[in-house]
Amino acid sequence: MNFNKAIIVGNLTRDPDSRTLPSGQPVVSFSVATNRIYNDQGGNKKQVVEFHNVVVFGKLADICSRYLAKGRLVLIEGRIQTRSWQDQSGNKRYRTEIVAESMQMGPRGAGDSGAPQTQAPAQAQDEIPIIETEELPSVAEESEEGVNVKDIPF
Repeated sequence: MNFNKAIIVGNLTRDPDSRTLPSGQPVVSFSVATNRIYNDQGGNKKQVVEFHNVVVFGKLADICSRYLAKGRLVLIEGRIQTRSWQDQSGNKRYRTEIVAESMQMGPRGAGDSGAPQTQAPAQAQDEIPIIETEELPSVAEESEEGVNVKDIPF
């Protein structure tokens, strides 16, 4: 059995780039930055940033082009795909990307009405917001006693 699934939560590094295939199907591509924060051996806090290329087709592409903008928090679920082609010099080129199957926008910021954005949020060009793991919701334990086997209905 094979399984190819990618789920990322991060911030757009640029506005979505919209185009149309010869068949008339809309295609949108953009990049998402994710980060990982950890403590090194010396106890210093470190951050590693990864950049993911995302491509979206069809109706979801139209939605992404209207509502997403640089800096916006987004959850992307899809599959990983690597394309190859020959450039003008004859060299073989590769691009690995996530082909999005679903998208969920992050919470709206103050003053964001949810309407399509015409301008990207004001941010420094090199600044990438950090998503702290402490800010993510967690599931609280219901009881400390554990699960009683007799309570399972099967």
